Amino acid sequence: MNYFDIFQIPVQLIVNPAELTSKYFELSRQFHPDFYINETEEKQQEALEKTALLNKALKTFQNPDETLKYVLQLKGLMTDDEKYQLPPVFLMEVMEINESLMDDAGEDDSQRLQERIAALQNEIYSTVKPIIEGYKDGEATKEQLLAIKEYYFKKKYIDRIKKELQDKN
Repeated sequence: MNYFDIFQIPVQLIVNPAELTSKYFELSRQFHPDFYINETEEKQQEALEKTALLNKALKTFQNPDETLKYVLQLKGLMTDDEKYQLPPVFLMEVMEINESLMDDAGEDDSQRLQERIAALQNEIYSTVKPIIEGYKDGEATKEQLLAIKEYYFKKKYIDRIKKELQDKN
């Protein structure tokens, strides 16, 4: 049983947080181990496993990046410890931003760097936005899913840089 099955929702790249919360409370009441105290050991274990799966699913669905990763894993297009090779052009741009970050930048430079990072983030998202926001399971092509995979790894780089910049300020 995958996370979408436990939540009884279709596979999707964007999970509605309001629906997620109400469904979570409904299912957590349904699977709560206390309601299975008079059941067989097997039923009790099953309730415990479903509750654990439900909690892991909620945590994944609350993080959009983790949801993308999970769907890509479900589709067999990503592994946990994967070393993904990003395009050299992107890596050069990230390297330039990193070098700028390492310089002792003043407040103006820091602002320009934040704007540059935001522009890069918008640029990489714009290429997959229609795929992510219009995703229908079974209709997306492998090429579209691979584009999302590349976006996911690029975004991880950008998020790391944003954190470094935030920590520096």
